[in-house]
Amino acid sequence: MKKISSFYISFIFSLFFIGIQNLASAQSTDTSKFILQNDVNVAKEEPGTHNGGGKTIGYNFFGDAKNLKTVFRKRTLKAGSSIGYHLQKEDEIYYVLSGNGKMKMNGETFSVKPGDAILTRPGSSHSIEPNPNTDLTILIVYGKK
Repeated sequence: MKKISSFYISFIFSLFFIGIQNLASAQSTDTSKFILQNDVNVAKEEPGTHNGGGKTIGYNFFGDAKNLKTVFRKRTLKAGSSIGYHLQKEDEIYYVLSGNGKMKMNGETFSVKPGDAILTRPGSSHSIEPNPNTDLTILIVYGKK
């Protein structure tokens, strides 16, 4: 049986507790108990964000949920696309679901693979792209403004 890293467990628990906190605050004005969404219902073809270019598939989960303070997105970067190099204004987590790619953080480039989680902090700059001839699918989580 494959051992699950403590970082991965902490990451999942963090997402769970963020969700619980948001649901608790939302219940005072929103009477729904949960929202279920599937990739096929939210998938949208988009260019790479932050002027990254190329073709991506964006999945904006719970974008219309009332009082939700967290943005939860999935993005598949098709070969030749990217999220362009940009300045980060809030904490943001990237989690690699599938594929392999390269991330540039503050001028340093490193490889990313499934299971990698990257926390980008305010004031840092970054971009991400798949390796040639492959797709890269990531989760992106950050607080709403």
